Amino acid sequence: MKKAIVILAIIITILAINKEDKIVIPKDAIRFRVIANSNEEQDQSIKKEVVENLNGEIRKLTILDTSLENSRKNIKNRIPEFSKIVAKTLENNKIDQPYTIDYGMNYFPEKEYKGIIYEEGEYESLVITLGNGKGDNFWCVLFPPLCLLDTETDSENVEYTSFVKELIDKYF
Repeated sequence: MKKAIVILAIIITILAINKEDKIVIPKDAIRFRVIANSNEEQDQSIKKEVVENLNGEIRKLTILDTSLENSRKNIKNRIPEFSKIVAKTLENNKIDQPYTIDYGMNYFPEKEYKGIIYEEGEYESLVITLGNGKGDNFWCVLFPPLCLLDTETDSENVEYTSFVKELIDKYF
């Protein structure tokens, strides 16, 4: 009987672990988007480098911003710094192309993220468009701060464990 209860507990645990939490973007969120010039490898690489170089400023925003109004004010105040970072990134890569930075209501296409479909539409956002802006884009949410959800990690330094295996090892 004890083994049956443990097996049932393991099954329930597996189901609970595998249930994916849904992250819904609130209507009063401020989105962030960096659109690449094109889908050519170099343009996508530049987009990623721009995002990476902006990461420090984005982290500052997510730490400082405790309210929607405060977030709006800080984003507007940091646009000149964002512009310097984008310009320096393009210059360092010897890329001579225009870019725009727009804060306000901007169009976002439909997006599926972690099983949730986010409708297309006009959303309050900070959008950086590189060159022609015809490539794939990076996007996240500045407020509430959801930009750090999918930050990449060095997978070689990550140790993976299995909660279910540990339970089985412990009881069997």
